[in-house]
Amino acid sequence: MTSRAQSKRVRMLPEERRAEIVQTAARIALEEGLELITLRRVADALGVRPGLISHYFPVADALVGEAFTFATTKERESLLPPSEEGQSPVLRLARFLVRLADEDYLDLSRLWLNARHLSRFKDALRQAVSTQESATRSAFVALIAHGVQAGEFTTDDVLKTALHILIAVDGLGSYANADASQEGLDIGDAAIETAETRLGLAPGTLRALARSADPAAVASQ
Repeated sequence: MTSRAQSKRVRMLPEERRAEIVQTAARIALEEGLELITLRRVADALGVRPGLISHYFPVADALVGEAFTFATTKERESLLPPSEEGQSPVLRLARFLVRLADEDYLDLSRLWLNARHLSRFKDALRQAVSTQESATRSAFVALIAHGVQAGEFTTDDVLKTALHILIAVDGLGSYANADASQEGLDIGDAAIETAETRLGLAPGTLRALARSADPAAVASQ
C-alpha cells in the first residue's frame, strides 16, 4: 500500500518539495514538539521514503531550525499583519497582545518554550531562535516608536519599554504547559497591563480597542 500511495504523488519542482517538507516539519513541531522532527517522521507524514527528505536535509537539525523559522515567521505575520500597517499603532498593539493573552497562540507559546530549551544543544536551532527573536524585537520596537511619534504612546525609552513588554509576553509563554488557573493565578493580562503601564495608557484601553470592530474607536481614546 505504501508504494502504491507513493506512486500517486504529484511530481513537484525542487523548491515546492522543499517547502512542503519544511511546512510538514513545522506542523509536527507545533502539534508534537521539535524533538519529534526526524527524517523518518516527516517522510511518514508525507508518504515518501526518508531518502527524499535527506536529499533536501542531510542533517535533521537543519530541518528543525527551518521548521521553527517557518512557524514563528507565520506567527509574527499573524500577530502583526502587514495588512494592518496603515492602522493606528495602539490598535495594532492591542490586537497583538490580546491575541496572545486569549491563548489563541498556545501551541506557538509551547513551541518557543520547546525551542529555547533545545537550542542549548542544537546550533542550527540556536541561530534560528536568535534570528527570530531579533526580527520580532525589531518589529515591536518599530511599532512602539511609531506610536510615540503619533502621540498615542508615552515613553522616554522606546527600546527599554519594548523589551519590558516582550519579557512579559515571554513570561506568559513559560506557563504554556501549566494550568495556572488551578492555582488561583490570573496571568492572562500580565503583558497587557505591563504595556498599558509602560506606555501611559489607561487600564482596559487595549482590550477595549482589540474588541472593537471599528478602528475609528482609536480616535476617541
